[in-house]
Amino acid sequence: MPRYEFRCRECSSTFEVDRPMVAASDPAACLAGHADTVKLLSTVSLGGRSTGGGRAAPQAMAPAGGGGGCCGGGCCGG
Repeated sequence: MPRYEFRCRECSSTFEVDRPMVAASDPAACLAGHADTVKLLSTVSLGGRSTGGGRAAPQAMAPAGGGGGCCGGGCCGG
């Protein structure tokens, strides 16, 4: 059964609810009983390595330099 993560807008607690996919959009009260909650976007990361078939596992690409932001681009005079 899928697990959905929610955050309470009143007490800022984060909690999880197990429910069927057909009920994914249903509201959920937090553990303190507050009804003003929002469902969070959860991400799933799946990884692994190919073990056969003559094909190599895809390699993760390293980020190109810079990194965004002023200091990541070397403009801070450091």
